Amino acid sequence: MDSVSEQADASADLDLQTVYHAEASSTAEVEALSLKALLEANGIPTVLVGDPVLPNLPFEIKVARQHAELALKLIAEAQKAGPAAAEAAEKEFECEHGLLPRKECGDSVD
Repeated sequence: MDSVSEQADASADLDLQTVYHAEASSTAEVEALSLKALLEANGIPTVLVGDPVLPNLPFEIKVARQHAELALKLIAEAQKAGPAAAEAAEKEFECEHGLLPRKECGDSVD
């Protein structure tokens, strides 16, 4: 063996695993980007595979094998909760950061 191959990290935990796949559709890119943001917000680095210029190709999200189980769980929870939960989470974030008027956040305005 040469010195380069001896120094290489052969860890299978760093191999990429597909955790999301969507066939080409009008919403595939948006859903993939939303899930990518969810995973990255939870500390999971992602690789997005797909091309908006070629909408006939599928979109995939890949993560390191060591993060795959948690990523799959987060994706399943997000899909189960649906769009209403995403909107509620977005509103909560906007209220916490003062991006919405207080009256829209349920605060009483004096």
